Amino acid sequence: MNTSDSFSASFPEARLKFLTAAENANGKIERFTHPEKGPEGIDLSTDVAWFGDSDSPKVFVIISGTHGVEGYCGSGVQIDLLRRMELERVPMGTAVMMVHAINPFGFAWDRRVTEDNVDLNRNWIEFKYPLPQNTDYGDLHELLCPQSWDEVTQKQSTEALFSWEAKNGKPAFQQAWSGGQYQHKNGIFFGGTGPTWSRRTQCELFQSRLSHAHRVAIIDIHAGLGPWGFGERIVTSRRGDAVFQRAESWFGASITSPLNDTSISARVVGDGLSAAAALLPNTEVTAMALEFGTLSLMEVLDALRADAWLHTYGKLNSAIGRKIKKQIRNAFYGDTDDWKGMVVGQSLLACRQALAGLQSD
Repeated sequence: MNTSDSFSASFPEARLKFLTAAENANGKIERFTHPEKGPEGIDLSTDVAWFGDSDSPKVFVIISGTHGVEGYCGSGVQIDLLRRMELERVPMGTAVMMVHAINPFGFAWDRRVTEDNVDLNRNWIEFKYPLPQNTDYGDLHELLCPQSWDEVTQKQSTEALFSWEAKNGKPAFQQAWSGGQYQHKNGIFFGGTGPTWSRRTQCELFQSRLSHAHRVAIIDIHAGLGPWGFGERIVTSRRGDAVFQRAESWFGASITSPLNDTSISARVVGDGLSAAAALLPNTEVTAMALEFGTLSLMEVLDALRADAWLHTYGKLNSAIGRKIKKQIRNAFYGDTDDWKGMVVGQSLLACRQALAGLQSD
């Protein structure tokens, strides 16, 4: 079996590979059509494959593409699991739900965000209440997202950002630009002004497919933070909490949490894993993000800044547009055999641990 072939070079290729593998594994497939179009007018959709009885008391959920362009990674994981017939190992009484490209717009357009420039993992807040404030981001917005992207502007803005970081510290700097913000619609890590299509679709999925379950395990596949190919196991509860202890017993002592300042991730406002339990109040939910490293943190930030500029002020079909699209893909997808091998190996272990955990007392 060629592990690398489970990964794809485009959203249509990934979708076709996923559907073929899911059908070969006897999955029940449902399509959620996105209202927008992809490059060259292609149709966009989130595809969901269900394996097992619809009323299974235990369900394992694997999500790809929360941050669109990271779907190259997550889709490859899902397809690899299906192709190696891993679902034949699933115990009786347990079902598996694979959610392919929950943010298909971002996947197809090589963007981390949705069609609204919204970071889906900052979108899970109660919008009826006053929006969270991130004053540090506000101070940095013009530097992070300048109106020009020439060499002089890049150099000057980057130097100013480094100066802010030197004054306030690296953790504060990362928290400022990545924790989430709700005031600058054309900025990075924007949480939106209301629930996105992807959030509404995921809500519908969870409430219609999972509300009957007694136990649910979720692994959301991400990429872009950490050392090359290393998969950090991130939960969004504090050490000592029941959910953290359960995740630690399932996945091992390497579990991290932004709330304990043990994760490479900043503390996030409005993430989907924290929201999952609220969507399923009568279900025991154990949710984990599996985050695979690619480039350095500053290289990833520069790619996000460039992409934000391109979609606000630039032209996609231009030399600089194509350069930025290559830059953003490289920041969130390690298109090499060694990276792909590391990703599928660690994912396979985590998925087997999740299934075993669902069976535990």
